[in-house]
Amino acid sequence: MAQKGMISPFEPSLIRYVEDLPVISYGLSSFGYDIRLSPNDFRIFRHIPGTVVDPKNFNPENLEPTKLHTDENGSYFILPAHSYGLGVALEKLEIPDNITVICIGKSTYARCGIIANVTPAEAAWRGYLTLELSNASSADCRIYANEGIVQLMFLAGEPCGVSYASRQGKYQDQLDVVTLARV
Repeated sequence: MAQKGMISPFEPSLIRYVEDLPVISYGLSSFGYDIRLSPNDFRIFRHIPGTVVDPKNFNPENLEPTKLHTDENGSYFILPAHSYGLGVALEKLEIPDNITVICIGKSTYARCGIIANVTPAEAAWRGYLTLELSNASSADCRIYANEGIVQLMFLAGEPCGVSYASRQGKYQDQLDVVTLARV
């Protein structure tokens, strides 16, 4: 299904090196698929005195765009210690109506204190996943763009009676930029 458009672009093997340089793995794994972080958009929550983050009335000023850095190790964003950021997947997903996807963190980042929120992509969802990352460590951490960031786990079943597409879910057809909380 992935080769037929469920994941685009699709990498049929697990990539660990690009041009002889090590990368955080991405592509098809044993029981899932490791997607990459897009270099296009990464935002970090910042404290604005007197404001509260409200999922029913989200203030985009609570998120600050972050600079993409590049050196001999690749392109990366810096997620400060004890902070929270939003990025977007490089791959576009078109989930069939008999599949649900669970997005989980990769151990390489988990060992650095980076926690990826476990989130679903429901049956018949389409778009670019907005990824939620937390730095639980006391040190700033690099988050590499164009490299593996989270793993997708696929659960197959009978086609659902009411899919994300048929109920016109609010996050359907997300663009390749961070999508803010909606109600």
